[in-house]
Amino acid sequence: MMKKRMKTLTKMKTTKNNLAAALVISALLCVLAIPSAAGDQKLDPRAPYALIFGTVYGADNHPARHVPIKIRREGAKKTIDLISDNNGEFAQRFPAGKADYVVWANLKDKQAAEKTQVKVHIEKDERQDLALHLPK
Repeated sequence: MMKKRMKTLTKMKTTKNNLAAALVISALLCVLAIPSAAGDQKLDPRAPYALIFGTVYGADNHPARHVPIKIRREGAKKTIDLISDNNGEFAQRFPAGKADYVVWANLKDKQAAEKTQVKVHIEKDERQDLALHLPK
């Protein structure tokens, strides 16, 4: 009886470990499969890149968390969707090189969303910081 119980417990432990490993691997595959904003190509992690880093502020001038953010290259239709973190911050990598991007808070009120719109110019492999202020 004791041997049978030990076998069952060992089997359950192995199944949990296999499930955890499968979840980690699938999460990694999902992250690696995310396309870049420049198109459907993937960014080489060793290649130079530009970074757009932003903070969203609410009407009370405090960081606003979990705000949906959209970024698109100027003249393009495709957008990248982000969400500000608990500190109201977000970041997105782009290929290095001259490009203009538009960043805004994706609000239900389209006029309010337009008021948050910020244009960002990238020259090379650099970081551009910005702030989005939500209207009252």
